[in-house]
Amino acid sequence: MALFGTDGVRGIAGVDLTADLAFNLSLAAASVLAGLGKFAGHRPIAIVGQDSRASGEYLEEAICRGLSTSGIDVYRVGVLPTPAISFLVKQRGADLGVMISASHNPASHNGIKFFDKTGSKLADQIEAKIESVLGKSLKNLNGAGRVILDESAKESYIQSLLSSIDVDFKGLKVVVDCANGAASYVAPELLRRAGAQVIAISAAPNGLNINDNCGSTHLENLIARVRDESADIGIAHDGDADRLLAIDNQGSVIDGDVVLGILAQDMELPTKTVVGTVMTNLGLIKALEKRGIGFIATPVGDRYVLEEMLSGGHVLGGEQSGHIIMRKYANTGDGLLTALHLISRLKRSGKSSSELASFMKRYPQVLINVSGVAKEKLAANQVISKAVVDIQERLSDRGRVLLRASGTEPLIRVMIEAQDLGLAQELASELATLVKSELSL
Repeated sequence: MALFGTDGVRGIAGVDLTADLAFNLSLAAASVLAGLGKFAGHRPIAIVGQDSRASGEYLEEAICRGLSTSGIDVYRVGVLPTPAISFLVKQRGADLGVMISASHNPASHNGIKFFDKTGSKLADQIEAKIESVLGKSLKNLNGAGRVILDESAKESYIQSLLSSIDVDFKGLKVVVDCANGAASYVAPELLRRAGAQVIAISAAPNGLNINDNCGSTHLENLIARVRDESADIGIAHDGDADRLLAIDNQGSVIDGDVVLGILAQDMELPTKTVVGTVMTNLGLIKALEKRGIGFIATPVGDRYVLEEMLSGGHVLGGEQSGHIIMRKYANTGDGLLTALHLISRLKRSGKSSSELASFMKRYPQVLINVSGVAKEKLAANQVISKAVVDIQERLSDRGRVLLRASGTEPLIRVMIEAQDLGLAQELASELATLVKSELSL
């Protein structure tokens, strides 16, 4: 079974994701990403960061030990958002980066994701190569590396973000939900330095409360606070702050699709094209078409979005979940960068955030997560495949059906999109029931 999912290696900390696995993964990644054994005399560099989970400490120790044993100088940057690691790898000229995070998952989970020397997440073939050398005896010609605490990393990241905008947020009231995660250490300060009046919630991480009824997966608190404070906008991050969802001044959700559309109307798009995923709402696609902007769909996962952007020369892409990539500034989704540019657009427009988000009419989407099933058998099941074809024929061009196995959780996701919510609910329920009966464990 493959170790790498759609976003690194994930699992229950101390059960699936042990210190031994972290150590061995770092040895294998060092060999593949830093070319150890090929460049005698060259001292490779790695950047290592983590989110606010308690388990991050022992995983960081194991990873730093593995990398330094491999002859790499390791710069520990502490608790920072995942996109900060991508930025720092490029800025510091490092050979690789490692982020210890399970993103939006509970504190009991953790994960390890790697970045190459360009600050990009790894392609499938590179992950496969790391797995192929895992546990093997690897040659090191560099001697032991150092482990160095880098206390300047946070400020470098903040300054880079601020340099990407030219608008003062003075006069705007912003509520930011930091998910008790990595954003807690950066987002409130960043928005204040941009000029906004900032109200931070869920910004007191204790190692165990990350994503606990807060952040981008639990928007209720943010919605209530935006309304109570009469705020101009609310920003919700996930645990490692590589994405965001927003709340408008009336308390409605601004998801990644809406953010993409808002940014697309205010950016120079050389290819006149935005990249999204198979989950992107048809309402956005049609709204973009009306403005002469094309759309390309990829599989779910921001690294697939980036691959398409790079191959086609596109500069803007993202996911409904709030991973937004602006290639002018970053090679990965960055929730803080996206927040700055969304709020910049809000300030320049002179509109309310609800008015700004009204450019598209959303098609109702019904998503059902089917658990307790053998997701690896989905592709080969002919009964389910026929049902999907039948549903798509019934929807025609007025809707879509999407069925996929989750890359990070033991689930199969059923999504139906249609102009009529009742029809979407009916079809989604029927298909989910069929999936459960056909693939039940």
